Amino acid sequence: MKSDVITVSSRGTQMEKALSQVEKVASYKGLTGKNALHLRLLTEEMMGMMRSITGETEGKFWLEDEENVYQLHLQVATRMDSGKRDQLLSASSTGKNESAKGLMGRLRDIFDRGADEDIASFTSPLLYPHAYEHSSTPTLDWEWSMVQYENALSSRVQQNDTAAKEAWDELEKSVVAKVADDVKVSIRGRVVEMTIIKKIA
Repeated sequence: MKSDVITVSSRGTQMEKALSQVEKVASYKGLTGKNALHLRLLTEEMMGMMRSITGETEGKFWLEDEENVYQLHLQVATRMDSGKRDQLLSASSTGKNESAKGLMGRLRDIFDRGADEDIASFTSPLLYPHAYEHSSTPTLDWEWSMVQYENALSSRVQQNDTAAKEAWDELEKSVVAKVADDVKVSIRGRVVEMTIIKKIA
């Protein structure tokens, strides 16, 4: 089942409607207690990330479920380029996006930049374990999975990689990492989509 698609904005428009829709789906599916709470928490985290995206932008939110696997989707067509982003950030006292911390902060930064041409220099191998280039398009398609990220971090932590240890500490503090079964992010051209996956027994 796929829910209605709701247009949300970084200014907060329609976010309450998105939360309400998740609660209605949970009620319709007979989810109660911890299961219903987890879906709401994951939606709140997703909406919080959307709210903190640099500049004004809109995204599409919807929920899908099949055989007790729930997927929260947020899709944003990015219009931000390096010049616009730097101009917005220069208005802050530090010239930096201070809220880009933790797992959701890092992912939010991806939505900020989208398919910006300098994304390869911005990202690290840990953040983007795979990138695929298709002959039919001149742009790179990026794909990221939290499960793959965790596996890559775990391996590097065992090798006493300091940066990996810091990233692992961030991951352990993340509500999303604790509650979700996986988080996937893809970039296709200038469309960035995040899918949070929650399996409910």
